[in-house]
Amino acid sequence: MNAHPHHHDHHAIGDVAGIAVPDSHLARRITELVRDTEDDLLYHHSRRVFFFAALTGDGKALKYDPELLYAAAMFHDIGLVPAYSSKDKRFEVDGANAARDFLRGHGVAEDDIYTVWTSIALHTTPNIPEFMKPEVALLTAGVEMDVLGMGFRNVADADRLEVARCHPREPDFKEGIIDRFYQGIRSKPETTFGNVKADVMAYKEPKTFRRMDFCGLILGNPWPH
Repeated sequence: MNAHPHHHDHHAIGDVAGIAVPDSHLARRITELVRDTEDDLLYHHSRRVFFFAALTGDGKALKYDPELLYAAAMFHDIGLVPAYSSKDKRFEVDGANAARDFLRGHGVAEDDIYTVWTSIALHTTPNIPEFMKPEVALLTAGVEMDVLGMGFRNVADADRLEVARCHPREPDFKEGIIDRFYQGIRSKPETTFGNVKADVMAYKEPKTFRRMDFCGLILGNPWPH
C-alpha cells in the first residue's frame, strides 16, 4: 500500500480525511491489541496521532510505509500501561520493545522493526526525529500535533478537525494526557532525566520531585578534579 491518494480524490469507506487505516491482518491485530489494552483516552489519542502523522506526510509529499507508521502510532504510548511497563526503563523504550516483540511475532523484517522501535523510542525527544526517516519524523509530528498543538500549518484545518470528530478529544484531554503520563512514570521518576517527562513529575509532585541535575552529575562524579 504505497500509493497515497490525495485527500480530495474519491474516498474509500473507512477513510478519515482521505487517510485509510492500513487494511492488513497485521494492522487489524494491532488495533485489537491496543483497543483491548488502553483506555479510551489513549486509544483515541493514538489513532489521531496516526492520522495527523499521515496527513503531515502527505502534505510534505514524504514517502512512508503506512503500516509501519500505524504500528508506531498505535504502540507509542503502550509503555504507560502497567502490562507493558518495566520497573526501570523509559516508558518510550517499553513501548518500543512491545512493538518490536509484537512485530517479530508476525514475521516483520528487522529493518522495519528497527524503524518502528526508533520512532517510538524518540517520540518525546524534541528536534531530532524530524531529520530522520519519514516514519520516525512523522510519528513525532503526529504526537506534537495532538499533544502540543504544533504543526497545524502542515495539515488542512478541515482534515485536522475531521480526525478530531472521528476520534474526539475529551473536554479534559490536556489534563488527562498529563495524568496518563504521570500514572505511567511516577514509580520510576529517574527515567525522566533529560527528557520532557521530568516536567510531568514536577507538575504533579511540585513539593517532592527533585530533578536529577546534569551539572551536578558532572561535578559530583568519581573522576578527580
